[in-house]
Amino acid sequence: MTERIGERGAYHHGALPEALVAAAFEVLDEQGQEKVSVREVARRAGVSAGAPFRHFADRRALLTAVADRVLTDFYHWQEAEVAAAEAVGGSAMRALGLGFVRYALRHPRRFELVRSRVFTAARDPELREQLDHIDRAFTELILADQRAGRLGPGDPGQVLLAGQALVYGLAQMIVDGFLPADRAEQLAVQVLDTFRRGIANGPGQ
Repeated sequence: MTERIGERGAYHHGALPEALVAAAFEVLDEQGQEKVSVREVARRAGVSAGAPFRHFADRRALLTAVADRVLTDFYHWQEAEVAAAEAVGGSAMRALGLGFVRYALRHPRRFELVRSRVFTAARDPELREQLDHIDRAFTELILADQRAGRLGPGDPGQVLLAGQALVYGLAQMIVDGFLPADRAEQLAVQVLDTFRRGIANGPGQ
């Protein structure tokens, strides 16, 4: 079964959702989430304006699917950052923090979408599985740092939350222009190292 033949050829029923998300991803990177419309995504995918509604109930559902793809991309980005750090004996947690800031700096429109879907009181339930997976993976990396003596003992979940709050704030200040983008990575390194020295000494010291 096919949907409709458009400029990009015939899409099989199961392939159209992926094509629509890919088109929405393009619009997001080019113009931001405000410009992601079902009509524009359908045009880019080469299908009729009504075709996306067979797979996504509305624009919100489409953006949620895009956010899920951004989270996957972010997770792979962080995997690469950690692998590079571990190859030279560095801290996984430091790599995660710096990777977070780097990703937001390079992809501010993706960061804005995730900010509006994840760092909010009403998280999209469709993203829960993906977010739980990321939290588990990052918590394991913190535990590995603790076992290696690069971090002091403590609840890894609390360490993750503290680090997340720190780099989220840094990233937001950079994206908003409060911190200069040309010095963003240098500032992030300084702040992250200050944070790590504090928690490595343990509570109350």
